[in-house]
Amino acid sequence: MSTLFPKLSSSQQRFLRDLFPGSGALLAPEELVGFAGDASQKQALPGAVVRPVEEAQLRELLRWAHLERVPVYARARATNKVGQTVPVRGGVVVSFLRMNRVLDIDPQDFVAVVQPGVVTAQFQQELESRGLFYPPDPASVKISTLGGNVATCAGGMRALKYGVTRDHLLGLRAVLPGGEVLALGSRCHKDVSGLDLTRLLAGSAGTLALFSELTLKLLPRPETSASALVGFAGFPDALEAAAAVFHAGLLPAALEFMDSVTLEALAAEFGRHDDAEQYSWLREAGAALLFRLDGSRAAVDAEMQTLERAVSRGKPVFLESATGADEEPLWEVRRAISPSLFHLAPDKSGEDVAVPRGRVLEAVQGLHAIGRELGLRTACFGHLGDGNLHANILFDRARGQAEAARQAKSKLFGLVLSLGGTLTGEHGIGLSKKEWMADQIGPAEMDVMQRLKAVFDPHGIMNPGKEWA
Repeated sequence: MSTLFPKLSSSQQRFLRDLFPGSGALLAPEELVGFAGDASQKQALPGAVVRPVEEAQLRELLRWAHLERVPVYARARATNKVGQTVPVRGGVVVSFLRMNRVLDIDPQDFVAVVQPGVVTAQFQQELESRGLFYPPDPASVKISTLGGNVATCAGGMRALKYGVTRDHLLGLRAVLPGGEVLALGSRCHKDVSGLDLTRLLAGSAGTLALFSELTLKLLPRPETSASALVGFAGFPDALEAAAAVFHAGLLPAALEFMDSVTLEALAAEFGRHDDAEQYSWLREAGAALLFRLDGSRAAVDAEMQTLERAVSRGKPVFLESATGADEEPLWEVRRAISPSLFHLAPDKSGEDVAVPRGRVLEAVQGLHAIGRELGLRTACFGHLGDGNLHANILFDRARGQAEAARQAKSKLFGLVLSLGGTLTGEHGIGLSKKEWMADQIGPAEMDVMQRLKAVFDPHGIMNPGKEWA
């Protein structure tokens, strides 16, 4: 399955047009270009794009693709950063944007049933008006879809308290190569009947099946929330403050960190604003933490007082807290990080590694040491509470630094694995990290995954060339 699939024949194209009438099948090269890549900036042109509206079409498509040995790639908004949706071996891209209906929201069961193309933030807004809450919040929440979130087991900033997408997936309907449908899980919040195939498929990145329906667990909407943005002289001080918060018995909904290089980039970004003086602390601090608490109003007020006492152990140089709608300016700082890094270099390689919580300092210091060794700047930020670090290698391709950046990436992965960490906390392996996967996953484990793949997808047509496939 390593070769490129040949151009679709006229009969194969006719089959797709008949199954997906009107604008449901795209075959012209100029129509396919927009489906060639994703947020990884990697690209490969598919042979066709289809846009299903119902499960029956998926069943017939995978029956045909199984028989014809045609590669199939699931895709929605293509926010993935490691090339998971890139059709590297040709074949058919399946766009789920037309399967975008919320089928059921049940406030008694605390369950929702949705199609995979529903945009995550729109779904959350609909729940909010009903006093309900769906916690997973990947950075792409405003544009990514629930199906894509399940396929990648997306995390996000609230993962510290609420877990990742897999923890809120009760069941799904999955279409296998050959057209068989698996109806997995249930509307029950506890269900241990048989093997947990639902959780197996969450994070499978389109390598095993296509999803036609998702059953999601909901929670009561918290009454309120509060946030605190705290600056420190250095990263060790920030870590001491974070440890004090946990030791005080608090579990924040979110706990983000920013290192000194990240703050330098943010200072360049916000220094251009009319209210630049409000952000002068960015030039004074060597690290920062951003907390969010949620729950009842009384509990949040009390917890914020406890949090402010706890972080004082790190001798903060700046502290600002806010509640409700007034929190937005604090989180604007966090959202501005990724684009602000381009103030420091025209190119960057961003990696979402994760390490045990107790090894975060070693990982951040090690990343900076790798950068110094190779003459590159590095920046680190991310989800401190669960050790998920967004390590950024900054470089200038025009100055011939691309190879040094690749060496830094390889050294970073070696460092992370030596600390007992993982190559990816939430983005996945995809194309970008595939060559390093064997450094983490042993041959026996790899063999088991490949045998599982063969059970679901005996001809290797589902998202070939990614992960371990």
